[in-house]
Amino acid sequence: QLAANKDNKVAIAKAGAIPLFVALLTTGTAGAKENAAVALRKLAFDSDNLVAIAEAGAIPPLVELVTFGTDIAKESAAGALWILAYNLDNDIAIVNAGAIPPLVALLMS
Repeated sequence: QLAANKDNKVAIAKAGAIPLFVALLTTGTAGAKENAAVALRKLAFDSDNLVAIAEAGAIPPLVELVTFGTDIAKESAAGALWILAYNLDNDIAIVNAGAIPPLVALLMS
């Protein structure tokens, strides 16, 4: 819940947590992946973090989670992608990462 506070969002990012959360998206347990996706979604509500999260390489593993994750991971990853898409460069990167088919499939499930 630390990432719910705006000041904390900035402090968490400045402390170097974003790349660690991104790493958990691919190397963590199912629960760690879910928690990392939730944390990145919350951190993405800060405009500076929108860019930092994408630059850390989060978009492809978030798309992977939407495709193959647990139900909670799919929902959290889709939410993170939704917030990240508020940045035009991220929006393009999300489409280029192949997010549309798994997001549509998630809507249909």
